[in-house]
Amino acid sequence: MLIFCLISILACYRLFGKQGLYAWTVMCVILANIQVMKLISLFGMTATLGNILYGTSFLATDILSENHGKKDANLAVHIGFFMLLMMVVVMKFAILFIPNPHDMAHEALSKIFGLTPRVAGASFCAYASSQYHDVWMFHLLKDKTHDKHLWLRNNVSTMVSQAIDTGIFVGVAFYGMYPTNVLLSLFLSTYVIKWIVALGDTWCVYLARKWFREGKIRTEAEYIVR
Repeated sequence: MLIFCLISILACYRLFGKQGLYAWTVMCVILANIQVMKLISLFGMTATLGNILYGTSFLATDILSENHGKKDANLAVHIGFFMLLMMVVVMKFAILFIPNPHDMAHEALSKIFGLTPRVAGASFCAYASSQYHDVWMFHLLKDKTHDKHLWLRNNVSTMVSQAIDTGIFVGVAFYGMYPTNVLLSLFLSTYVIKWIVALGDTWCVYLARKWFREGKIRTEAEYIVR
């Protein structure tokens, strides 16, 4: 799944330019918040499925930061946050409708989208804090290294930001509900999966930069219908 996601995000960028990365960010944020409902076992650890897909959203902002600048990277974060909010509100309306006697989907939709205010708030806080930090730290390291060592700023900014994301979500959503050792286990298992994703996407940033510098990425002007 990780390999598929990395290849897909590169395809989005190559085919649609930075607009493709905006679309990928929105898809990541929405689907990851759905997938997070499914528990899986990876490397002997219990984790949520959404961590793999969500981790690639940091790759999207890193590519935008490297090739298009801080403004475009932050725009992706803005769009992702707004669309996540819209998804939660729209689906809250949807599950308020009384289902037809022959309906088979209402119960499942209620379980998936019936987020408590605490969990929803944790998701929003974690997303905004970690993504904005990722963009900020990426550019800080880019300036400090004088635009050298792309691998360093990609990995460090992403890994630190994912630690912030995981810590905020687990702490806000589950503090007081589980013992400290359980919270620590949730944090570690979730972060390890995201850490693996961060390590695995470094080559994608280099390839995306190569395409951009060679003029192989489409611009907005190429999509204008005359």
